[in-house]
Amino acid sequence: MPDIWKYDVFKLADRLVLDVYRLTSHFPDDERFGLTAQMRRAAYSIPMNLVEGASRGSTKDFNRFVLMANGSCDEIRYQLHLACQLGYIDQRAHLELAREYEKVRMMLTKLSASLRRRATVAE
Repeated sequence: MPDIWKYDVFKLADRLVLDVYRLTSHFPDDERFGLTAQMRRAAYSIPMNLVEGASRGSTKDFNRFVLMANGSCDEIRYQLHLACQLGYIDQRAHLELAREYEKVRMMLTKLSASLRRRATVAE
């Protein structure tokens, strides 16, 4: 079982969860169960999926959870765009976080490719 806590992608995604929580704490109260909750859920879903996948015991299962984390990454990137369009965050905050999540997405894509290669060799 890999120690996911040592992976750079996990460390970055974990840090970004806190950034999203701070950012969404200033959203309007009527978004508490809407965009605020969705953004937080998508943000914490990334490291949570990595933790769960790494603990599954097989490379194939780990990769399945990496792909789910990648989906959550794309989800949060859209939500940042939407929050900016609604005026809940400024363009600078949107672009900064979107760039960080693009890094996460690229790292997840590389991790998935590595896991697929490893699974193919193991078969």
